[in-house]
Amino acid sequence: MVQPRPQALRPERPMTVRTLSRLLSALRAWRAEVEEPVVGRIREEHRDPYAVLVGTVLSLRTRDVVTEQAFDRLWPLASSPAAMLDLPPPLLEAAIRPVGFYKTKARALHAIAALLLEKHGGGVPDELDELLALPGVGRKTANLVLTEGFGKPGICVDTHVHRILNYRWGFVATKTPEETEMALRQNLPKRWWIPVNGLLVAFGQRICRPVGPRCGECPLRGPCPYPGKKGARASRK
Repeated sequence: MVQPRPQALRPERPMTVRTLSRLLSALRAWRAEVEEPVVGRIREEHRDPYAVLVGTVLSLRTRDVVTEQAFDRLWPLASSPAAMLDLPPPLLEAAIRPVGFYKTKARALHAIAALLLEKHGGGVPDELDELLALPGVGRKTANLVLTEGFGKPGICVDTHVHRILNYRWGFVATKTPEETEMALRQNLPKRWWIPVNGLLVAFGQRICRPVGPRCGECPLRGPCPYPGKKGARASRK
């Protein structure tokens, strides 16, 4: 007989909006001293929604360092939808390898470029529904392009955002990132819509990791409600 999996540790009480805002404010101060996640670095360097779109597609299920290297190889070859469409598939695949699912992403980048040229004059749309109509673009990618590429309101829910707000902090009780996004749209103050993803991605990658969280190094170890934090060992440098 298959035994049910034990429930993950999570706070007993839901986190309030006031407490969440306090933690995010503390993370904003902490993040000023750490490196920006890769899509944010691409935004700062290029100031181009298409660069953000390409970087986001490459980043899915891929480590930041691999994404950044792949983007830096690809961008000189294809910095516009027209140039991307002209790039032969073998060269495109070679440029972005070894990002995860690089063949699938190469096909998606070609298809996106074709649709941008056909329906948007080669520009990137700045509306959520139009972004979601692009091949291979889901809600996470579309929201990240809106927020990072255009500075428009949106809530990007990376796996770290979903995990931390559910199991570590208990602000939401949802099963999927899409459900988390909808819950945040109802309950998260709008001043946090754009920054929440970048803050929690950086925090989740460096400190609040899914396995072996660095609680001893955490800037929130005092107010953090995660019931497992006392048993988590700080990592050694």
